[in-house]
Amino acid sequence: MSRNAKINTLLLLIVAALAVLPLALGLGDHKEEPFTGADAEAETAITELRPDYEPWFSPLYEPPSGEIESALFALQAALGAGVLAYYFGVRRGRRQGAARAEAAGAEGQGVKTAAAGGDVGASTADPGSGTDSGAAESRAGSSADGQDA
Repeated sequence: MSRNAKINTLLLLIVAALAVLPLALGLGDHKEEPFTGADAEAETAITELRPDYEPWFSPLYEPPSGEIESALFALQAALGAGVLAYYFGVRRGRRQGAARAEAAGAEGQGVKTAAAGGDVGASTADPGSGTDSGAAESRAGSSADGQDA
């Protein structure tokens, strides 16, 4: 088993333990709704500490039922996960594309390919003669004023 596989297995076991332990240990049994959200818990704590407290703001939209509220929350979570997955996919694709381009550049250095239609950017100069046939080929298609013929 590789090191990454061991780490992934360990992380999966930790997540499973975090999900199962509160249920197995009976945490929240003394409450009417044991696993309510933080908003409901905060509202309960505030009304217990200061019964005369009035909120500063009211919600822009209050769903008619808890099911609709849960569905909207799930939709929000799914959209957020999709945006994150898209971002990481694009980032990985760009990194892989750059690595492939770099590998192709390293392989093709000094090699002239007919499919590319000419130079790959490499020079075929003879060190002793002082001539550069690659530069001569690239100049052959240009006129004196630098415009292509």
